[in-house]
Amino acid sequence: MVLPRIVSLFSGAGGLDLGFHQEGYEIAFAVDRMAAAIQTHKRNFPTTTSVAADITARSEPSGRLVILDEIAKVLKDGEAIGIIGGPPCQGFSRANPNSRADDPRNQMPTYYLEIVEALQARYDVQFVLFENVMGIRDAKHSVTFRGILARFKELKLTAGVADHSALDYGVPQTRNRVIISGFKSEAAARAFKPKTIPREEVDLTVRGTIGLLPQPAFFSRSLSVDEIRPHPNHWTMTPRSKRFKGETDGPAPTRSFRRLSWDKPSPTVAYGHREIHVHPDGTRRLSIYEAMLLQGFPETFVLEGTLSQQVEQVSNAVPPPVASSLAAATRVALTAASSIGQETAA
Repeated sequence: MVLPRIVSLFSGAGGLDLGFHQEGYEIAFAVDRMAAAIQTHKRNFPTTTSVAADITARSEPSGRLVILDEIAKVLKDGEAIGIIGGPPCQGFSRANPNSRADDPRNQMPTYYLEIVEALQARYDVQFVLFENVMGIRDAKHSVTFRGILARFKELKLTAGVADHSALDYGVPQTRNRVIISGFKSEAAARAFKPKTIPREEVDLTVRGTIGLLPQPAFFSRSLSVDEIRPHPNHWTMTPRSKRFKGETDGPAPTRSFRRLSWDKPSPTVAYGHREIHVHPDGTRRLSIYEAMLLQGFPETFVLEGTLSQQVEQVSNAVPPPVASSLAAATRVALTAASSIGQETAA
């Protein structure tokens, strides 16, 4: 079976894309508003058409979403595609104590599904995969969430909703996310069952993931990427706070100084301004590369951009091992549906 080509919306650095790529899918097109994330995407997916653009932008006077014309340059009419992505989630995040149902960022799923509908009119959309934070299912966002599911139904996509923990996919991090899967085929929707890994079979500790790494390079304006070893992203902020003494394992007084434990998984890799988790030895914050490894990125993946841009990219990424399992389950589901279709035709 020929796999559908992938259109990645809100791609970020490409964590979700990487999982699909690893499972044999072609990432045909990717778009994200962040230019540095697209630089990263181009570096790691050199054959993909990756575009830095605002997907909400419309042409005048038609009101047509501009990004549709960019996608049309890559795809052929009628070809089979899959659409993946995770719209910005800050408006739904439980880590944001001030999140509101009327946060304008909560409209991003609407744009996502508007694009899906437009692509259905021109291409054979086999499936849609929508990733977001757990908070999107909270009571205060219930209208939005029900609206998303209603739109899947309107688009004649059989939807499934499931919570996924990164720990169940071999990622040493307590990251929980909601995945909405939507398939053109009901048979595929029934067959979509991502495989997990028993937690006792995997080393899910911080020590097992980053324990052997050397000290990172510390940021300075004169620092050259050639000086950063053993990986271009193994750098971090220079520790200036008096708290970076490694004298106590006690709880951090604020979220800004949350310290990891060697023999436990990392808390969710989702950092705000100067909130990168503190290394287990207590003397500094994690490097970007350490955060990438705790996200399940392979050693060959490299993030582009400034330190702060890399922080944002690693925070927003879907752990590639989770994405890989979702992609494998999608392939199995599509194959099963294809087999049923062939038997019915016969």
